[in-house]
Amino acid sequence: MDERLRTAACTGNVSDLYSLIEIDGNALKQFDEEEFVETRPLHIAAEEGYLRLAMEMMSLKPSFASKLNKQGLTPLHLAVTNPDTSMALRFLEINKDLARVKGKNGKTPLHIITEVGNHNGLLDRFPEICPQSIRDVTIENRNALHIAEEENGLDVLQVLIRTLEKTGYYSEVVNQKDEGGNTALHLAAFHDRPEMLKLLLNWNTDEYATNQAGLTALDIADQHHNEDSITVLRRCFIPGVSNFIRTTIVVVAYVLSLVPMQRWPCTTCKGGHASGIAAGSGAMVCSKLKLSI
Repeated sequence: MDERLRTAACTGNVSDLYSLIEIDGNALKQFDEEEFVETRPLHIAAEEGYLRLAMEMMSLKPSFASKLNKQGLTPLHLAVTNPDTSMALRFLEINKDLARVKGKNGKTPLHIITEVGNHNGLLDRFPEICPQSIRDVTIENRNALHIAEEENGLDVLQVLIRTLEKTGYYSEVVNQKDEGGNTALHLAAFHDRPEMLKLLLNWNTDEYATNQAGLTALDIADQHHNEDSITVLRRCFIPGVSNFIRTTIVVVAYVLSLVPMQRWPCTTCKGGHASGIAAGSGAMVCSKLKLSI
């Protein structure tokens, strides 16, 4: 890279950029022609947080935004790790599809956010601007939910689930299998993360799904003696009963448990007999199915 251009990029000086262009009209051309270069001026501006310079370059050369450096990263991959979200959000305002550009290992900027955590709140905005980005997978066929499980990001998983419930492809993403056939539920069971298991199960993740070894999440938890995960999974595991039916049973049982005691008239006496049929039924259903309400 021309040292004058590097200086302009490293200092965020827009005037220096245009001074260089006046001298050499092809100053930016090489970065369009070369597939991979050590670093590009827009990458530097994005990483350093020079918003105005980055926007000038985006205006002059929109193609720069989707180019990878030698580390396999786009400018947006770099921008999402900054505490200041303005750079990343401006990129998405200009072109929301930048959220889906894959870099090294097939990771998108959303995957990077999922890895590093939602410290800057960007995860709340990202899927909102580009909802389809949550469907993207890495070269291991893992989506953002798999990555959240691997990184033990409960708060990240909560945001992703909230986003997914507003879409029409919730089931597809939450039950996505990686190259080993593992869903996010399998990974949570493997790492013994009961809170993540509860969150996924509350949103009707398929607990009967098997990986390439033919194992369910409960099988994996059993294999690794992950007692907390076993407890969570066994409470919801009713052989032969679908997620929808199981959820319906829990709701009905809970409602029944809230019905107050009633007094029913008795034909053999003037008073009445107290009957806890409704409340008792709810408790009985939960007891028989070993469900927690």
